[in-house]
Amino acid sequence: MTAILIVAGLVLLFAGGELLVRGAILVAARARVSSLMIGLTVVGFGTSTPELATSLQSALAGSPGIALGNIVGSNIANVLLILGLAAMILPIPCPLPRVMSDGALMLGASLALTGLAWGGLLGRFDGAILVACLAGYLWFMWRQNRTGPESGEFAPVKSGWRFVVLETSLVVAGIAGVVFGGHLLVRGAIDLAAHAGISETVIGLTIVAVGTSLPELATSLVAAIRGQQDICYGNIVGSNIFNVLGIAGVTALTKPVPVPGDILYFDLPVMIAVCLVMSIFSATGARLTRGEGAILLAGYGVYLFVITT
Repeated sequence: MTAILIVAGLVLLFAGGELLVRGAILVAARARVSSLMIGLTVVGFGTSTPELATSLQSALAGSPGIALGNIVGSNIANVLLILGLAAMILPIPCPLPRVMSDGALMLGASLALTGLAWGGLLGRFDGAILVACLAGYLWFMWRQNRTGPESGEFAPVKSGWRFVVLETSLVVAGIAGVVFGGHLLVRGAIDLAAHAGISETVIGLTIVAVGTSLPELATSLVAAIRGQQDICYGNIVGSNIFNVLGIAGVTALTKPVPVPGDILYFDLPVMIAVCLVMSIFSATGARLTRGEGAILLAGYGVYLFVITT
């Protein structure tokens, strides 16, 4: 029964996230939001909705190990597993200005979360700080790109009330999928931890984190296979920033989250180190090579070995 809950939860999270992103893109296009802003907000953050649903429900269920483990574990998996796999398919271009801005923001967000968590509790005030930083990030990105070449481009939309209903239905169905999927996944993860004698933190850092990162994994791998490697970098960096500022912030605002000691003293420093390594690799040669992708992937194997033994 536990396995069924976990699998069903992952399937619903993935399907719901996909529907939500597709529907939100169509709604945003109808609202005349530029394609650039859709990519920066709807797509980048939309793929993180499974993490949001899972962390919120874990916090409300009194499982802080899963709530924070999901956020930290997803960020580590995004870089080491997903970006590593994508780079091994095709080298990923990383323009130095983007590494210096977006990469620095990702590292800064990780440092901010670690600093706020150092007291052993993410309270509502801490959550408000993180959400305010997210708002500042969105404003910065909008200011930086509003005069760019894409600022006036809009995706075509189909007229008629039927299409409006369809687009709205996709969003509603997507939200329902990620919320219910997150509920099933949390229940299954808690049951698995209880029956297998594994800590909730380890479950959150592994099964839950990788499971909720499936939208990022699918997006990055498809982009790499199609030769659109630049999407991989932006997808991972944007998702990681939103995971830290948006998901951790909203979760703490909803309910203060105790910070498990192993996450505080090991996994959060690992997340910071991973961000540093990614930035160094990206800056050397302005791309991630296959060899660097292999190193990232091997690093994830070592990380999993350490936290599960």
